[in-house]
Amino acid sequence: MSSTAQPAVTPDASQDRFPSDFGTYWEKSETRAVRRAGRVFRALFRFDLLPAAENVEKLALGYYDGDQLADAFVDAVHAAPSTVDAWRMFDQAIEHGIDTVPDAPAPLARLLDELEREPDWVDHDLVELGAKTFRRYGPTVFSLAGATTLLGYTESSVAKPLALTGAYIGESARTRHMETARFWIDISEPGALRHGGRGRASAIRVRAMHAAVRRRVTGHREWDVAAWGVPISQSEALLTLIAGSLAPGLGLRLMGYRTSIAEIEAMMHFWRYIGHLMGVRPRWYPADVKEAIQLSAAFALKRSFSSGADGVELIESYPAAFRPKAGTTLRRRLRDEVNYRAQLGYTRYFLPGSFYRRYDMPNPWPWALHPLLQAPLIFAVETLRRRSATVERLQDRYASWRRESWWRNETR
Repeated sequence: MSSTAQPAVTPDASQDRFPSDFGTYWEKSETRAVRRAGRVFRALFRFDLLPAAENVEKLALGYYDGDQLADAFVDAVHAAPSTVDAWRMFDQAIEHGIDTVPDAPAPLARLLDELEREPDWVDHDLVELGAKTFRRYGPTVFSLAGATTLLGYTESSVAKPLALTGAYIGESARTRHMETARFWIDISEPGALRHGGRGRASAIRVRAMHAAVRRRVTGHREWDVAAWGVPISQSEALLTLIAGSLAPGLGLRLMGYRTSIAEIEAMMHFWRYIGHLMGVRPRWYPADVKEAIQLSAAFALKRSFSSGADGVELIESYPAAFRPKAGTTLRRRLRDEVNYRAQLGYTRYFLPGSFYRRYDMPNPWPWALHPLLQAPLIFAVETLRRRSATVERLQDRYASWRRESWWRNETR
């Protein structure tokens, strides 16, 4: 496993550099246990568990990469006489085009101009297939994403920006999760990422929001640049894109979904294009499922478990956010109680038992069996889908209806 060795030359501090938290990757990659796991993995799957050294280096360096165009625009917003007017210009530009904004500031014009130019790698038919595959999971993928995101909260580079801005903590956790679910719905509707599409506008708004958070957190006394890089870095964003494609593609097979490798790679392409709209330009984007697995393994090995109390609060806030609220009708309370128990079940089903037990999490039993009990029916429908275009079309329609209904019920 020589590809995991630490680069021989440490970059000059004034140029590219590695965050100190990433050093755990190189330390762990040379241990006997990891080397042995790598040999077993290669014997079973015929490719290396960990990425090539040059890709690991690109991942590490990417923790210091931000989004220059969006950052410059947000700086201009804060320098403007009226931030309200500046954000109104931004909304007008992304909804109706930069030409409809008289005297648009240069940073906004540059940002929108860049988004007008499509990357040479994009295949919009593949984007649509990826969106359709993601859509097929209905609201189940939201529960999977919510559960697996908790694994990232052990890292300060992930947890600290959320802690400093109050996102996904305490009472705000449910609201933020539902806003994210709305984003997932918007970006994956047919044609949503084309010019004028609702999903495209949502992705660009998220790009500006990330830049605003980065500006707010970068200078904070609690942010350790040497250890974590820049807030919401290119590498952290890359991991989010892969989590949105590889995790459901492989993870939801545990519930009976028969997602093919080609469909997973279409989801990777779909999320890469979303990332493009959000200003994610990583030094390395996995070319296929094999490289995506290697990236995920690298992140797992890189984890330093440094988030402390911030991570604990984020993790424990997630299941608590779905608890039924008092003062509602009996019908609503029963529905909320079922949804709360179902969320506990999904969370426990998709998380390692050791991780779940490490925190003050509610008892998930017997609802942890709920995802497994759905598997036979899902598997049967998936088998029919693969054989019938009519079933596939009906399944897509039903999944779209389910997630819209779920979102309306959860936000009333």
